Parts: sequence; structure tokens; C-alpha cells
Amino acid sequence: MTVRVERDGTSGVAVVTLDRVHRHNAIDLATAAELAGVWREFRYAADVRAVVLTGAGTAAFCTGIDRDAEIPQPGSPYSVDDPLATIGPKAADLWKPVIAAVNGMACGGAFYLLGESEFAISSSTATYFDPHTTYGMVSAYEAVYLAQRMPFGEAARTALMGTAERLSARRAYEIGLVSEVTGPGELLPAALRAAGTLAACPTEAVQGTVRALWSAKQAALQQALAQAPALIALGNLPPGRQAELFASRRGGTDFRLR
Repeated sequence: MTVRVERDGTSGVAVVTLDRVHRHNAIDLATAAELAGVWREFRYAADVRAVVLTGAGTAAFCTGIDRDAEIPQPGSPYSVDDPLATIGPKAADLWKPVIAAVNGMACGGAFYLLGESEFAISSSTATYFDPHTTYGMVSAYEAVYLAQRMPFGEAARTALMGTAERLSARRAYEIGLVSEVTGPGELLPAALRAAGTLAACPTEAVQGTVRALWSAKQAALQQALAQAPALIALGNLPPGRQAELFASRRGGTDFRLR
């Protein structure tokens, strides 16, 4: 199992932890399937009224798709099979509130998870970036989720600059990507306090409010996400060339923190 689930039946809060520390909590196909299954299960779990989502260890919250995952693709330039498309709670039709507790790096496909959380609380040591363009890949889904969470100019800068620039926790808070910054040791307690408050309210009212909030932007979000497969298929470099770029930059520190 690469996804740990801990439930507190008294508080109504569940903690979901990505547990692939050795891979910086990158998501392989098994992890993607486990996450989707957890969200579907929570739809029927009366003892789960709010969720905290985090990553194991201190180095990373999530670093997106595992580069060793083999994902066959259809021949059509208008279709892309993306295993991350179903890893978020909203993709599973779960309308119980999810709070992301971000520790360490959050990059690339991590924005699928941040994008479908109600809000995020960040460790002061966390950093946020999107490496796609550096490695010859289109940031499509990630850019859409960023644009939903951040001012357009900030979303564009983050999506386009690749590994050259990372957002600090302070900057992420300033632009609204995260709602609170804590010391590293206070991250999970802060997220649990917030989740406990949500779980203590009547769950029908909370879920209805979550659904109302998402309805304000869901039409535009779905229209934007529908364009992503074609943009990825047409704009990505061949996998071999991506791997060359990745290998040439591995271990480098070619970024600026802001």
C-alpha cells in the first residue's frame, strides 16, 4: 500500500498520507488507483466528515507522476490517457472538505491534488513549482489548476518558468495558493484543527457549501480541462528527448526561490 489512511471516528477526521518517501511521494499507477479508491470509499463513510491530505516525510508533499510509470498512449493527437486525472476527490464526486497539508516540495502533478482540495496549509519549508516546460512537456492540467488558485500572472509565471523558479511558502501565501503557513512541526496539528472544526459542523451543510463553492467555477474549469489532452499530445517532446533533458538536469540547483 502506498496510501495510508487513518480515521478518527470521534472527531470525524481522516488523514490520507501519500507514502512513497523513497520516490518523493511521486504517484505511480498503483498509487493513483489507491487514491481514487480512497475518495470513492469516503463517499459512503459516515464516520469521515473532513479529510487532511499530506505526504510522508519532510522532503516532499508530492512530486507528481513517477517518471518510471509506463503509460501507453493512443495514437490520436486528440487523446491522452492521464492516470492523474482521477486522483483528486472531486473526480470521485466526493464533496466532503479536503485540506491539503503541504510539507516539502509540491510540484507538477501535485497540483491535481491541491487543485481539488478546499484549501491548503503549508509548512514554512515547503516549495511550489511546475517543472513541465523545462523537460519539454506541456503544463496543461497543472496550469489550469494553478490559474484557478492564483492570479493569472502568477500562474503563468509558475507554469512557464519550469524548474528555474520556485515559490516559497511565504510567496504562496501572499498570492493565495495557500491559506496558512506554519512551522514544520505545527503543520499537521494546524490542519487537524481546521478539519476538526469542519467535521464538527452539520455535514449536510458543510458538503452543500463545498458544492456551492465549486459550482462557482466548475463550468470554466471543465471547459479548460477538456482542452488539455490535445495540447499535451501536440506540444510534448518525444519521451526519449524528455528523458535526456531530465537526466541532464538531475541534481542541479538551477532555480531561484521567491
